[in-house]
Amino acid sequence: MKAINDNQEPLRIRLSEERRAGLERDLSAMHEDAFDEPLTHFRARELVNFFVKHLGPPVYNQAIADARGFMLEKLEDLDVEVYEPDGELR
Repeated sequence: MKAINDNQEPLRIRLSEERRAGLERDLSAMHEDAFDEPLTHFRARELVNFFVKHLGPPVYNQAIADARGFMLEKLEDLDVEVYEPDGELR
């Protein structure tokens, strides 16, 4: 059986080993609860790799777009918040 990430470009989305291990544990627990069947460490790791590869980029890109929209909205508000009227000289 070929591992999902073999011979493919590396992902820019990186998970720490602690986070990856936690996701594998959570996925294994969910699988056992839902299907009354244990999930091997290898299968859990491969599923996490699959989800990171296929769900990671669109979720990441949406988060960037949302953050960009939020920041643009705040920048537009900046003119109103810090505007100081010019005083006319007489």
